[in-house]
Amino acid sequence: MLDRAEAQCARRGAQLTELRRQVLRLVLEAEQPVGAYALLDKLKTLRSGAAPPTVYRALDFLLEQGLIHKVERLNAFLGCVEAGQGGGVHDHPHGAGGRQGGHDHPHQFLICSNCGATAEISDPAITAALASASVAAGFTLHRATVEAEGVCADCAAAAAKAS
Repeated sequence: MLDRAEAQCARRGAQLTELRRQVLRLVLEAEQPVGAYALLDKLKTLRSGAAPPTVYRALDFLLEQGLIHKVERLNAFLGCVEAGQGGGVHDHPHGAGGRQGGHDHPHQFLICSNCGATAEISDPAITAALASASVAAGFTLHRATVEAEGVCADCAAAAAKAS
């Protein structure tokens, strides 16, 4: 994934520096969306002089390059499942690899309110429904990220067992 990310950046004329690569690796290794300060704590074990602006600049770059997503509801980041690959529906229950600003694949997030597990799905039908509703309301839709909260299958199964 890191090599694909580096190649993707190079094709765009951008450079995945060692710092950006380290931050991307930390996001990809996280089992669920991870916040900037949690990333900073982990980065400090690799770079003692790491500071908040360092992490935020790296995250901004990774967002711009389409390598990570920001889950607004959680104020956390996860890797984009489609970074450096084709489209389709992808499910990563504990996080995976995209860019908000110019990242064109449709994406939606399913967030477990119990355990925090987050799945990224990419369903063009949801995007089409939003676009259609926007047109009907006289609104020009440029981009949409859907964040739905509910209960993941593991938590639902655990609750069913407990009852």
